[in-house]
Amino acid sequence: MSQKSDEYINFILTRRSIRKFKDIPIDMNLIKRILDVARYAPSAGNRQPWIFIVVKDIEVKERLAKIHRWAYPLEKAPLGIVVACNKDISPDSYHVDCANATMYIMFAAHALGLGTVWLQTLRNIEDIQKILGLPSNYIPIAMLAIGYPDESPSAKNRKPLEEIAFLDRYGNPFK
Repeated sequence: MSQKSDEYINFILTRRSIRKFKDIPIDMNLIKRILDVARYAPSAGNRQPWIFIVVKDIEVKERLAKIHRWAYPLEKAPLGIVVACNKDISPDSYHVDCANATMYIMFAAHALGLGTVWLQTLRNIEDIQKILGLPSNYIPIAMLAIGYPDESPSAKNRKPLEEIAFLDRYGNPFK
């Protein structure tokens, strides 16, 4: 492997879920750049069924932060991004398509010195649609709290590769 490859792998491995943010506004040009990167995420048939809603309004952030107990980081974050997918454009793959776009957002933010945390949405679809005025065919796949990190979490333990990787069929160890 080259030094560049090692840098890329290290970049991926150093991204963390950030739940505490500094009280520093984010330049909207950075957000525009992040969303521009997200447009290049892979999607089935290149349908690109996503939309991105940048949430800066304090009241809207508070409402979204209260949809479930784990959404609280959004309240104190400078802003949030909701990734929603049009299920009519990509009915069989919109979940995966928008998950890809969400990861592109998270990696672009990490590259620009910002932190993110993925806040689940799938148990609160109608609540989020109502808060954001989303039509019923737009399904919120992810909410991200985003800002300059005010914490440095260490890496969490991961399952050993032997438990999760197989060769040719389940149960056949990948060696």
